[in-house]
Formats: sequence, structure tokens, C-alpha cells
Amino acid sequence: MEILEFKDLKCIPDIVHSYTPALRNNSVPIVIDNGSYQCRAGWATSPEPLLLFKNLIAKPRKERSKKDTVEAIQTPQLQVGNDIVNIEAVRFQLKTQFDRDVVTHFEAQEHLFDYTFSHLGIDTDNSIPHPIVLTEALLNPNSSRQLMSELLFECYSVPGISYGIDCLFSYHFNEVKPQKNALIVNVSYHTCHVVPILEGKIVFENARRLNTGGFHVISFLHRILQLKYPAHATSITLSRAEELLHGICEVALDYREELARWTDPGYYEEHIKKIQLPYSVSLASSALTLEQQKERKRELARRLIEINARKREERLVEDEEKLNQLLYIQEMVEADVDKDEIEKACAEYQIKHLQDLQKQINTLNAKIEKTKQKILASNNSEEVEEPPNKQPKHNKIVFESEKAMHIFLQNAKKMRQEILSKKMTRKQRKQDMAKRRTAAGQERMRIISQLARKEKGNDDFGLRDEDWDIYKAISKDGGDSDSEAENEKLLELDEIIRTHEPSDLDETTNPGETHQLHVGIERYRAPELLFKPYMLGSAEAGLSEVIGYVFSLFNTEDQLKLAENVVVMGGLANLPGLQQRLLSDLISIRPFQSVVNVRIVSNPSLGGWFGAKKWARSSELKENLLTREMYDECGPEYFKIHVASNPFYPTPKGQEIDIDVS
Repeated sequence: MEILEFKDLKCIPDIVHSYTPALRNNSVPIVIDNGSYQCRAGWATSPEPLLLFKNLIAKPRKERSKKDTVEAIQTPQLQVGNDIVNIEAVRFQLKTQFDRDVVTHFEAQEHLFDYTFSHLGIDTDNSIPHPIVLTEALLNPNSSRQLMSELLFECYSVPGISYGIDCLFSYHFNEVKPQKNALIVNVSYHTCHVVPILEGKIVFENARRLNTGGFHVISFLHRILQLKYPAHATSITLSRAEELLHGICEVALDYREELARWTDPGYYEEHIKKIQLPYSVSLASSALTLEQQKERKRELARRLIEINARKREERLVEDEEKLNQLLYIQEMVEADVDKDEIEKACAEYQIKHLQDLQKQINTLNAKIEKTKQKILASNNSEEVEEPPNKQPKHNKIVFESEKAMHIFLQNAKKMRQEILSKKMTRKQRKQDMAKRRTAAGQERMRIISQLARKEKGNDDFGLRDEDWDIYKAISKDGGDSDSEAENEKLLELDEIIRTHEPSDLDETTNPGETHQLHVGIERYRAPELLFKPYMLGSAEAGLSEVIGYVFSLFNTEDQLKLAENVVVMGGLANLPGLQQRLLSDLISIRPFQSVVNVRIVSNPSLGGWFGAKKWARSSELKENLLTREMYDECGPEYFKIHVASNPFYPTPKGQEIDIDVS
């Protein structure tokens, strides 16, 4: 069976692209698909996005040991996007601008915009002289859009902005022939959206959101693998769980049937995926020659003696210094110095009475003399005693022939197996005695109940020899346990077999096998979270149920139109089996013999950016661009609506919006 390995791909820092005169002089629009998982940015004239990075920043904490000075202020280095080469190293320092799929942390958003514009090569001072086409969440709140417009107009001085929804950009402008009626299922990182389109218009009041997405699937897979392999919990990271999701996970057509298949050992062995974790093999000491081992022991002994000698000298200096201080205090006492000064000096050494002072002086004198003798003795001994070699417990027995050795080893193995069988039998009996419904457990309870029925006045159990047999019968240990002689015999047999046939008892298994992940039903269990959010503790309905509920909001004629064109997009749309699962679930909830078509758009992850790019190159951009003059006149929350945008509902006057911009 093929053993897979983690790729552990690291982010490659983005290059700074050239800012050509054609881009500088023609005010080419910048297209930014601001997704909660990845940001995709590029020029409207680019064949593909120039920048593709995770919407994350890492701001390390300032080290306490390094204090700020006038000359150099210690500021932590901020890492943005693909500058974070190893995400797991700074996992607890990561921040994003999103709360689910809505931008709420605009300080992080500003850092990410700085990264985007600088790596696109824009070198103009205090302004970005290009219109921006920016994606946002479905039914994005006015408060978020208001702060986004303020950031782009006030901080970057952009000439214009146009907002749109990524899934609508992907459907209307990335499709070859988009139909007038469709049900869009956008499976993204933090949420899933079901958006109905009738006669080319989005029915926003019937759109629904499921607060489960790729982030939750990755976290769920990470958790169940850590619970399955607690010894490798640190090696199973979120990045590796994400790699497993996109590499080997699938959506089951029928989850219950899939669970039943994995109970078959043959099916398990045939379909299990083995992933090798990185590990290091420690070099065996037997690789060194006998002379090298002796030299190594002598070197270790020399180092130990040097360390002890250095510690003795340091201790001697400390004791002599303390003795001089105590003698100075004694001289102060003899010279009748002020009592307050004497008490203050004694308090430093925790001396309560003058008798304690003399006692400590005598103790220190004896300690110093003893240390000097040890130092003198260690200096006189020049040679280091070599530690004695351990003698093997058993030497090889000389046999008359190979056949005699074979018979002897077979007898030793047979005796060893008999002892192991007895130990296993006793262990099984203990387990049976502890269980209630086993024959051994029921017999034990029967005897105990008979003993309990005896009269309390005649409690003479234990006086007769036959009582011992009864005790052994009711004891959980069965009156028999592993004896020391038996354990010693087993060790002796192991040593004999190891001496004559080392391969029999030596560890022959590959050390890498203990560092492998066997991913079986987990491949299907993690993506099943989209259809069963209750596995993660959520009270929401699953994706198929949400789609069925959206259908129920329309009349029969409109339901038929929507069911004929169900379009799946988003980062998780590439999961194998997702299209077939949605088709199966929708057929089961739709009327008999009704038409249901489910398809996945081409390039689901980048469809939003390509659609926005195509729209930005059309004449519709100029007509639907929010300029700085409109921003100043109509307010920061205003924007122009178009075929791929959200509807505009102005905030009622007099209603105050409390916005946390931190």
C-alpha cells in the first residue's frame, strides 16, 4: 500500500511587480477578491491574479528583555500574507480582518491593503490613482461598508470604488452562458450561502446563510485526528489537517452506508490511507567500536570531574566571603559598636542571637576545611578510573551440533510461550471476574451470596483449610497471580533466546510505522459536517436542508426553475462527491420525477476574481463606480447597485451605530 507524506508547503514571499507606464497612465482598475480565506488581487488587464495570499497578519509581541531606548525603539516585525512563511510557528499571533465573512477589524485590513498595493508595484505618494473593484459578503451590513469606504477614500485617496458579491460575479461574468434562473450554492471558508436568482434578479429576502464552512471542517478533522492519535497531537497541526482535507477527503453519497462499509476489515485494509509523519531515528550506541565506547566513557568522566571541581571552587569562594562578613560582625560586637548597626548586620544573615553567630562561624570553618581537602584530593588523583564493563548475563552455550541448538531453542520458546499463555489466562480471568454477566462473575456472586446467608454469630470462615479454596474462587485475582519466580524465568528465557537468535526478540518493525496516521472514515466524517452541523455542536440545519427550505419559500413553478439549475461554487466545491451528494439529497426532497440539475462552475476558487475582472473591463464599471464626489455628497455608506452587487438600504436617520474599529 502506498504511504503518503505531508508536503508541508511553505508560503513563498510575493515579489514586487513592475508598475509599467501603461498601468500608471491609463488608470487601470484594481480587482480585489477579498475572501475570508484568501485575498486575490491583480489588475483588470492581467490574465490571472498577481497576488494570492491568506488574509492573515502576524504581529509578534515585544520581548520583555529588550527595553526601548532613545536610539532604538524595539518594535515587533509585522508579517503579512505570504511573508508568513511558517504559519504554525506564529499560530497564536495570527489575526484576520474578518468576523466570519464580514470585515470588522480595519486595522488589519489596512495592513493587508498596504501589502497588496505595495506588491502590485504602486509607488505614488499618498494616493492610489486607480479605481477599486472589491468583493464583499452577501447582504454586508452598512457599518462594515461605511468603514471600508472611509478607509479607501480617506487613507488611500482612490478615485472610485465598486462593491460586488463574489458568487454573483462568478455566476454572471465567469460563466459562458449564464441562465436567467439559478440557485447558487456558495460553499466558502466560514459560511455557506444559498442565493436564488429568478429572471436575472437576486431574491435577497429568500437567500439563506449557513454558519459552517471550510474552517469548521478543518478544525473538526484536526480535533478527531488528535483524539485518535494523542501521542502525535503536536505533529497533527491545522495546516496538515487542511492539507488532508484538500488531498484525501471526500463527501459520502450515503454517510450511513459508508459507516457500515468501514466495519468490514477487508474494506478497511483496501481503502485506508496511511500518512507518514516526520520522525528521527536515534543512532544505536552499538555502532561504535569497543575502544570508542571506552574513550567516550573516559571523556564523560573527565568532564564530570571538571564540573564538580569548578563547583567546589565557586562554593569555597562564597563560603570564605560569608565567613569574612561574619568575622567582621564579631569584631563589631567585641568593639562595642552601636547595637542598631549590629542588629542590622545580623538581620542580613538571619542571625537572631550572638550564640548563633559563633555557631555559624564554626560551621563555615569546618565546611571550608572540608572543601579544601576535597580539592586537594582531586588534584592529586591524576588518573580517572575507568568504569567497569558490564558483563553479559548469559554467554553463548556451546552445542554439539546445529540440531542440538535448534532443539534447545525450541524448548526454550515453548516454555516461554507456556508462561505467556498462563499470564494471559490469568489476565482474562481477572477481566471476566470483574464483569457482571460472564460465567466466572456469576459463579463468584453465587458463592458470595451463599456465604452472606450464614448466621452472623457463627463467622468462622477461614479456620478450615477448605476455606482457602472458596476464597480463591471468589477472589478477583482468582487466587493466583504472577509470581516473581515466573517473571524471573521469563526474563531468563528471553535473554537466552536473544543471545542465540537476536532476530526473534529484537524489534524488527519499521520505526516509521509508529509515526503513521491511518485515516479511514475520518476522510468522510469531516466533510459530512456541512450536512450535519450538529456533530460540532451547532443547532443549525445542514446544507441540503437549507436548500430545501429555500425551495419551500417559492411557488411550484419557481421551484422547478431553480431546481433545473443548481450551481455550486466556492473553495470546497472541489471536494470529490459533493456534486453527487447534493444531487442525491435534492432528488429525495423534490417531487417525484421532477428535474434536478446540479453542476459545479469552472475554477470555483478563482471564479469570483475572474468574474469581477471581466466586469471591470466592461462599460458597466464607469456607470456603477462610486466616486469621491458621490462619497462626499451621499455619505460613506452609499454605493451604486448593479447586477452583481448587494441592495442598498440606507440606515434610518436618528439611529446611532456603535462600531468597534479596534
